[in-house]
Amino acid sequence: MAKAPLKLRAKEPADDEAITSPDAESADAPNSPEVRTPNIPERQVQKRTTEAGRFWLQIDRQTKSSYETAEQAATAGMAIKKNFSMVQVAVYDRKEGSNTILELPV
Repeated sequence: MAKAPLKLRAKEPADDEAITSPDAESADAPNSPEVRTPNIPERQVQKRTTEAGRFWLQIDRQTKSSYETAEQAATAGMAIKKNFSMVQVAVYDRKEGSNTILELPV
């Protein structure tokens, strides 16, 4: 069953705010110094940095570090797995696209 869209009340101006029409502001905008907008810095965009190594160490499906060889990644992963056995530790090979989950020896 389709629901009716929510109808939100329009924001009422506070007592101390002056009610002005948009037409009045636009007429005075080019010549009025008080209507000028302040210098607002541009929004900074965060870019994801790619890991340099071929083998990525992933803890609970989150990439934590990268290594040049699979042995280095597996060694670091086993050290983490020994201390925190409840987390999933995996080594991801970027080139082949394969994921190897590390398990503690029984």
